[in-house]
Amino acid sequence: MSGAAKVERPDARESGHVGPDEAGGNVYDKYASKNPIERRLVANFMRQFDALVELTGAGAAHEVGCGEGELSLRLAREGLRVRGTDAFPDVIAEARKRAAAEGLDIAYEAKAVQTLQPGADSAELVVCCEVLEHLEDPGGALGTLAALADPWLIASVPREPLWRAMNLARGKYMGDRGNTPGHLNHWSKNEFARFLGSRFEVEVLRSPTPWTIALCRVGGVS
Repeated sequence: MSGAAKVERPDARESGHVGPDEAGGNVYDKYASKNPIERRLVANFMRQFDALVELTGAGAAHEVGCGEGELSLRLAREGLRVRGTDAFPDVIAEARKRAAAEGLDIAYEAKAVQTLQPGADSAELVVCCEVLEHLEDPGGALGTLAALADPWLIASVPREPLWRAMNLARGKYMGDRGNTPGHLNHWSKNEFARFLGSRFEVEVLRSPTPWTIALCRVGGVS
């Protein structure tokens, strides 16, 4: 693969997706890439994301681990009532600036995933993309997401071993077998489905290269 292989959440410190006891280390902004291959990969991910959002019919969403707000801004542009949380105040400040620049009313708050509470932080659609791979306790975080989702969750992670193979192909992170700094957890498509299935009914599972993205529902479809 070409240098397009590394397509990751923006900002150092993993866009604030990590709490005080969690690891981070991302340094690349996939959304701002000018590489045409990277742009195609991201555009395909976004098409899949939009399609899953449409399937939910949701009118309100909470992006957990929102970083600088790329996805929450996208949801707000489509008319959803949106809020976003992230562990780090600096990225929340940037998300607020971006929302204000577009005239979008999005409630952003600096809160780590482990501090979120059902009721106050619940939403019809919870979005958690490029977050779980960074957490020391992804199972605990998934339990929190299940308590917040009322009833929908859209979650995505890098698809392994493809992600690391693409890094190796471009000569990155060779000493760590292609593992991106800050990635503590690794799932294949089927492994991620099983992981999500411990708390959710997985309604749709898709694999836009090099990610896995899933639409899940608490309790399944009635």
